[in-house]
Amino acid sequence: MALELLAGSGGSSLLRIYDIIAKKRDGLTLTPEEIRHVVQGAVRGEVQDSQLGALLMAIRIRGMDSEEALGLTREMMTSGYVFQWPDKWGRTVVDKHSTGGVGDKVSLPLAPALAACGCKVPMISGRGLGHTGGTLDKLESIPGFSSQQSPEKMLHILRSVGCCIVGQSADLVPADKILYEMRDVTATVDSLPLITASVISKKAAENLSSLVLDVKFGEAAICQTLEEARQLANSLVSVGVSLGIPTAALLTHMDFPIGRRVGNLLEVIESLECLEGAGPDDLRDLVTRTGGYLLLLCGQAVSEVQGTELIARALDDGSALKCFREMVEAQGVPPDIARTLTSASDLGSASHQELLYTESTGTIELIRARPIAEILNALGAGRIRATDTINHRVGAELLVRVGQHVNKGDAWIRIHYESPQLQDPQRQTLQKALCITSKLPFTPPSLIREIIPPKGNKD
Repeated sequence: MALELLAGSGGSSLLRIYDIIAKKRDGLTLTPEEIRHVVQGAVRGEVQDSQLGALLMAIRIRGMDSEEALGLTREMMTSGYVFQWPDKWGRTVVDKHSTGGVGDKVSLPLAPALAACGCKVPMISGRGLGHTGGTLDKLESIPGFSSQQSPEKMLHILRSVGCCIVGQSADLVPADKILYEMRDVTATVDSLPLITASVISKKAAENLSSLVLDVKFGEAAICQTLEEARQLANSLVSVGVSLGIPTAALLTHMDFPIGRRVGNLLEVIESLECLEGAGPDDLRDLVTRTGGYLLLLCGQAVSEVQGTELIARALDDGSALKCFREMVEAQGVPPDIARTLTSASDLGSASHQELLYTESTGTIELIRARPIAEILNALGAGRIRATDTINHRVGAELLVRVGQHVNKGDAWIRIHYESPQLQDPQRQTLQKALCITSKLPFTPPSLIREIIPPKGNKD
C-alpha cells in the first residue's frame, strides 16, 4: 500500500469548542484532547467559521507552548492520509521546504539532483500568493505539466524517476487546508505555532526520512529579521525532530531576488541553466548546499561538504537534468518536449519586453526584491487571491548583480509583460528598487547566513 489512513476516531462529546476558545483566550494551555477535538471537528464541519476564527486569533495573540504546537501538528498530520513507502527505500525519502521568496526556484533543480544521488523526493509544493512565487505555477509554464497526481501515481513516479513535484490533494492533511484558508482571512497567517503546524504536518504526512527547511529573512520574506527567522526555524526543527524526522533549517537572506530571473516561465529557464551546470552562482550555491545537507542527514554523505560535491556533480554531469526531464514527462509533458528540454527550448515569451536604465554611476548595493515582485504580480505574474489566473510569461530579467559597478544609462532590468501594460508609476517604482552607492564593487556573501541542525543549537 502506498498510503494509510490515520484519522482519529472522533473527539470527546464532553468537550465544547466554546470552552476551548475561552481557555486559550485566557492564556491557558490546551490539552492534547482539546486540540484533537478542534481539529477533528473542523475536518468534519462541526466547528463554525466564527468559532474557528476566534480560536486562531486567540492562538495568534496568546501563542502555544512547544507541546501544544507538537500536538496541533500531529493532529493535523493524521487528519488525512499518511504515506507509507517500501522498506527498501530506508532513509532515502527526503524533502525541503522554503518559507517563500522572490526568484526562489531552488526546488526545481534540487529535487532531480537529489534523485540523481539516490534519494526519493515526494515533494508536495504550493502555489504563489501575494508577492512570493509558487513552485507549481513555475512548472505549469511547461506545456502539459500536471501537478495533480494520485498517491498511487506518485509512488510509481518515485519508483521510476526518483522525484515528483505535486500539489496537495484533498486527502492529504485536510485540516491544514481548512485552517490555512481561515488564517488567510483572519490576519493570523504570521502566527509562529500555526506556521509550524502547517509546514511540518504536510511534510510529516510525506513520511520523510530527512527534511531541510529554508527559512528566509529580510524585506521580501515572512520574517523581517534574522532573529525572527531563527525563532521560526527553531520551532520548525523542534517539532520535526519530535515527530521523528531529522530536520535542519538554513537561514537565508531575502532582500534581493535569487538568481537573475523572476517570473514563472523565466524561472524555469534559469532552473534548466542550473541543471545544465551553469546559471547564477547564488542559485547554484543554495541548491548544492541545501541538497548537500539533506544527503548528510539521510546518510548518503559523510559530511555537508561531500554532500554538496555530490549534488554539484549531478548538476554538472547531466544526471540531474535527465531526472528532471523524466519527471516532467511522467507528470504529463509530451515526450518530444520533455526529452529535449533545455534552457534554450522555445517555451514561448511575452509579447512585450522593455528595458530600464540606471540613473547614476556607482556600485549596486541592493536590488530590492519586494517592489519588483509586486509590480510583476500587478502585471499578471502572481495572485492576490488563490482563485486568480496568472500569466506564466510575465517576468523580469536582472541584467546586473549586487556588488557590480555600473555607469549611468546601463540597462539593468528587462520587463516581460502583455496585458496590462507597464505604466509610468510602475517604472518609477522599479527604478527606486535599484540602490546605487559610491562604494567600491564587492562580492555579496552567501545567502545562507546560519544553519540550525537537528538538535536545534547553532551550527
